[in-house]
Amino acid sequence: MINRSLATAGYGTALGVIRSLYSQNKLSHAYFTETRPYNQGARLTAYELIHDKIPNTLICDSMVSALLSLNENNIKAIIVGADRVASNGDTANKIGTYQLAITAKYHNKMFIVAAPSTSIDLNIKSGKDIIIEERAEDEVTYVSGIVKNNKNGELEIKKVRLSPEGVKVWNPSFDVTPAELITVIVTERGVVTKINGLNDFNLSDFLK
Repeated sequence: MINRSLATAGYGTALGVIRSLYSQNKLSHAYFTETRPYNQGARLTAYELIHDKIPNTLICDSMVSALLSLNENNIKAIIVGADRVASNGDTANKIGTYQLAITAKYHNKMFIVAAPSTSIDLNIKSGKDIIIEERAEDEVTYVSGIVKNNKNGELEIKKVRLSPEGVKVWNPSFDVTPAELITVIVTERGVVTKINGLNDFNLSDFLK
């Protein structure tokens, strides 16, 4: 099967794990979030799962805990990517990742970070040292989508305002998930696990 990846090169990170599990008949269904405010999930992840014919369901970001509580025996793990991983395993990723890790912990589910080894920065001791970028307000107050032109029937991308003028917005791109909430870190070089029940990872030895 040929896989196309829009978010990352090649086989993908979190989607790479999904694809691998599905190809081995170890995954029957994938739930994925819309990932506001940029909606990469609703746009890109949806496209890739449909393209690869992996059974899937899109949910809102705020529905994850409810889904886990209703399907506690069917859902085994939450899998996310990573933009930066500190030497102790603290992980910066798309905003909303931290709350996924918290609900995974509460519901006793594995929380898996899938990332290329190049995302691991041994010069960063912990997540406290990762600088979080704040993005423009209109990424939250507006939403882009495809609409059909009533005159010629062509599809066009339009931007629609959701919130009233003057509203204040806080729009961080990422949040940091503490290593203690992460079960394993998966890279192209292998799987990193915690040693002797520690709360963090020894990524220095892993990259040697």
